[in-house]
Amino acid sequence: MNRWLVVRAMLLAFCAGAATCAPAQDNSKKEETCFESRKGATQVIKREIRPGLPNVRCSPTTGAVLWYGDPFEGTVPMARMPLLDKIAEGQAVVKPRSDKLNFLAQCGTVCHNGVMPKGFPKDNRPVPIPTMEAMVPDVKNLQHGRGRIWCLECHHSTKRNALVDHFGDPVSFDQPQQLCGKCHGDKLRDWRDGIHGKRIGEFTSTGKKRWFTCTECHNPHDVQDGARNRGFVALQPEPPPQLPKGMKDAKHEKTHPIAH
Repeated sequence: MNRWLVVRAMLLAFCAGAATCAPAQDNSKKEETCFESRKGATQVIKREIRPGLPNVRCSPTTGAVLWYGDPFEGTVPMARMPLLDKIAEGQAVVKPRSDKLNFLAQCGTVCHNGVMPKGFPKDNRPVPIPTMEAMVPDVKNLQHGRGRIWCLECHHSTKRNALVDHFGDPVSFDQPQQLCGKCHGDKLRDWRDGIHGKRIGEFTSTGKKRWFTCTECHNPHDVQDGARNRGFVALQPEPPPQLPKGMKDAKHEKTHPIAH
């Protein structure tokens, strides 16, 4: 009888030791990140707004956002724009990006604390500054304006954490459309009329919508990009939707549902 007690104790000890020595399982899930319009500029971390409702669904093909649980999450009212005064307050919103701009706080308080920098040029021709070139490499070879503009066409001269309009007044980095329209009036008109850019939200024309601002789709330091030397680099397209079971082709799409 004592022998069986000894064997039992040895077995229990062995099992306990095996359980202790077994590698711990990592139950943490890897963070899934996708982008909204331009890779590297509008990253969104996937999470749950509430149990069973994710904030976004990401494309397994391109890594872009395919669907929103709440298209207005994290948005603020869009700044007042000319010819958009008929839109009711709060019906047009944008998503702030200031917190995603790594150097914004440093630019406004550390290096350019409300004063003209030493050695400020007397004309509109930039002076090479090694520190700036190291921080923002594309500044040295600015691909915007084809050599006819420089930094302070867009950035406020003393408030470097702000952009600047035609009157010299500061413009928030979260409302870049107020700046870009200075030179790109035709694009601003098309964006205002809904034929340029991207909007998500309520389907009806008077419904609440999130407007994507200029710099969410375009890199302002490198807009002459890609083989087209303009606009932005083309994104990889999504695959076509699958046909319903039993349907061989999509010829039905060539027939208009209303006879003419």
